[in-house]
Amino acid sequence: MTILSAKARGAGLAALALGLVATATPAFSQDFKAGPWRPLFDGKSLDGWTPKIAKHPMGENYQQTFVVDHGAIRVSYAGYKTMDGQFGHLFYKAPFKAYRLRLTYRFLTDGALPDTPAWARSNSGIMFHSQSPESMTVNQSFPVSVEFQLLGKDGDGRRATAAVCTPGVTITIDGQKVKEHCTPSAKAPTIPDGTWVKAELEVRPNGEVFEKIDGVVVHHYADITLDPDDTVADGAKPYILARGAQRVTEGYIALQSEGHPIEFKDIEIQELTAR
Repeated sequence: MTILSAKARGAGLAALALGLVATATPAFSQDFKAGPWRPLFDGKSLDGWTPKIAKHPMGENYQQTFVVDHGAIRVSYAGYKTMDGQFGHLFYKAPFKAYRLRLTYRFLTDGALPDTPAWARSNSGIMFHSQSPESMTVNQSFPVSVEFQLLGKDGDGRRATAAVCTPGVTITIDGQKVKEHCTPSAKAPTIPDGTWVKAELEVRPNGEVFEKIDGVVVHHYADITLDPDDTVADGAKPYILARGAQRVTEGYIALQSEGHPIEFKDIEIQELTAR
């Protein structure tokens, strides 16, 4: 056994204390300040929000796809005969750079259309760092953006919510460029339809992104960049090629209608700025 001097023992204890402090600090901490929380949705109307549904011009809320009911924005297909590829997005009026966005959502248990693709059942999303609705082509199904994908249970297997999908862009996870269009979360739960879920998106000033479900971080990624080779954001190639493979540091937030009824409520934002 090695016998240490009092001075050495003191230095060792100090180092241990520092080590404990460092361990207690999250590895993804960053020095920034947060503003006040404020609502993006008044609970009564779609004021401040603009629909863009594929095959229809910006601003046309085709067959009342987006309605407000009991304090929630509902994606409804009550007026549709068929889905017919009419994927839609409801855009908030202003772009954002760094922020925390929080909301509560639930997939409804009925009301889906017979021709909704199998992959779109109990499937919706929060699009962010998105192109503007007016820059989308009429027939464009998905905006150039990142999607915080929301998924409900479908069948008996595991189908975790909170995947990340990348129409028109690329991201990195653990420093590696992601090749797949959608990356599931290994940490998020599988949630039955009809269950209210709290989702939070944190986009930091340094470009890091964190997805949270019911307060738990389930995805962490960074380096959002336009992808000239993308084949998912159909109709957006001219938009992307005009800008090249540049970093995306801001954009619009949109709620998705992808073929299955869903409700969103308690939508709030807290803007972040670097110190």
